[in-house]
Order: sequence, then C-alpha cells, then structure tokens
Amino acid sequence: MSTELGTQPSSIAMIRTLGGIAMLSGILIVLVYQITLPMIMENKRIALEAAVFKVIPNAVSKVSFVLTPDELIRLDDMSTGTIEGEKIYVGYDKNKQLAGIAMEAEAPGYQDTVQTLYGYSPTCECIIGMTVLQSKETPGLGDKVETDPKFLANFKALDAKLNVDKTALIHPITTVRHGKKTQAWQIDAISGATVTSKAIGKGLNNSTQKLLPMLSKRLGELPQIVAE
Repeated sequence: MSTELGTQPSSIAMIRTLGGIAMLSGILIVLVYQITLPMIMENKRIALEAAVFKVIPNAVSKVSFVLTPDELIRLDDMSTGTIEGEKIYVGYDKNKQLAGIAMEAEAPGYQDTVQTLYGYSPTCECIIGMTVLQSKETPGLGDKVETDPKFLANFKALDAKLNVDKTALIHPITTVRHGKKTQAWQIDAISGATVTSKAIGKGLNNSTQKLLPMLSKRLGELPQIVAE
C-alpha cells in the first residue's frame, strides 16, 4: 500500500503542471488576440464605411471629423495625441455638395446596448437613415429593427429640428406604441420588439440633443474644410 502511494505525483508537481498549462493558455490567447485584432478592426472599418453610405443615401464620398463644443477637426489633420470629442462622418454627393452627416447613437436594449448609426440632413433638419451597428437582441423579435421596412421608414424624414436658440430639439424624439404615431418626431415601434424600438429612439434622442447644437455652430465650416 505504501509503495502505491509513493508513486503518486506530489501536490506541488501537479500545481506546477497546471500553472504551466494555464500560463501557456494565457500566452496563446494573447497571441491570437494580437494577430486577429488588426483583421477585426479592418472589418469594423469596412462595415462602418458601408453603414455611412447606407444612412446617407446620396453620398458617394465621406470625410471623418471629430466634433467638440469648440472645434470641428478633420481626422487627417489630427496630431498624434488623443482629442476628446465625437466622431462624425460627413457625406458628399457626386457634385461634392453636402449630402448628410452620419453620427452614432446607443442606448440599453432588452439584452444589451443597441448601437446605431444615423444620417442627418441639415437641409430638412431631419434624420434620413438609420442602421444598427451592434445588437444582441432576441433573434426573430428584437432584430426586426434591422430589416422591417415599415420600421425603417420611420427614419426617412424623422424630425430633428432645433429650437430658436439652437440649444435643444424643439420636439424630443420619442418612440410610441405600434400604430400610434401621429407626429413627425415620433417612431412607430415594432409590435413584439417594443423594448428594442424604444432603445433606438432613446439613443437617437440622446445623441441629437447633444450633437446637433454643437454641429449647428460648425456647419458653415464644412465646405471650406473639404475644399482645402
């Protein structure tokens, strides 16, 4: 009996072995992450670029900027330092005229945060397109916001006019129950996906209330910046 016990590996040896395996696994995970990160980032960039042209229907080219309360900075002109602000994407049509501005929005949904990109037209002061960038909502229910034609029609001319002082929306963007929409600033929710519909509405309202007042001060700079 004592001989059998003597052949058993010690606890210290087992701990060392498990520690080595854990360390090797950690190194492999880090290596895989570092190798795949550039590909992931490139795929996100391609998807975002496609989304910009989706939410600004007439755009054929775009320029990226960082918007702050005091500045509009073209990304190509940024220094190596980090600049705090909101990234926006300005789209131009085939005649190099302003076609719209794409901005991001997000709000908590049923499962997780719903991230969207929307197009804004200064001409009509309205949202002219919306697409979901990231969502983990229930398949077949919450994900209808990405494909349902009637729901997407909400964002062809969703009112986002600013007040006289250019400090806030005249009418906050709100989501109403399916079939109850009566105003141009309301979003008609999808039946069975009300929570996700409301998340999109809340995200758009929060984003426009914050960004449009800042953007209104910088609109006159866009043609000159692009022309340079």
